[in-house]
Amino acid sequence: MPHIKLSDELPGIVSLFAFRPDTAEPMRALAEELLRGPNTLTSGERELIATYVSSRNDCHFCQASHGAAAAHHLGGNEQLIADVKQNFDAAPISAKLKALLAIPGKVQQGGKNVLPADIDRARQEGATDREIHDTVLIAAAFCMYNRYVDGLATWAPQDPNLYRQMGAGMAEVGYIKEDAPPARAQSTAK
Repeated sequence: MPHIKLSDELPGIVSLFAFRPDTAEPMRALAEELLRGPNTLTSGERELIATYVSSRNDCHFCQASHGAAAAHHLGGNEQLIADVKQNFDAAPISAKLKALLAIPGKVQQGGKNVLPADIDRARQEGATDREIHDTVLIAAAFCMYNRYVDGLATWAPQDPNLYRQMGAGMAEVGYIKEDAPPARAQSTAK
């Protein structure tokens, strides 16, 4: 049960955005820029970074919704998302993305855990300063989003099909436009 009065119809961060539209606007804009803005990392790769951090933070809503967005960008490959969350070094992704994913895992534990060797590894695999910067910022932002969602005990649907719908909307429409939440009648999880 949420710690504050939130809509029973809206899950996760969507309910918090409805509660505080004034803070939602810059948070949505940040997600839009980080995950969909112009970048040499694909939106699918950036969604994978967000998903990985959210899984390390054990935020069900964020890892499921952003994992679904990543899968949508990556041709529906849900197994790849599961593989990255389980062990990204063994997942069938580029060496550069593996090196980049090591960084948000450390950011999630604390920013000072990122060491020069982590940055050197990413650079050796072809990562640019911009890609390294954005990887760290995505990780830091998603630590905030995850703690926001779970710190106020928002409800998260359990039906994977609802997340597939959310993920498709996030991938195709983005984060600025109001999310289309799943129908409350389809999930009784709070």
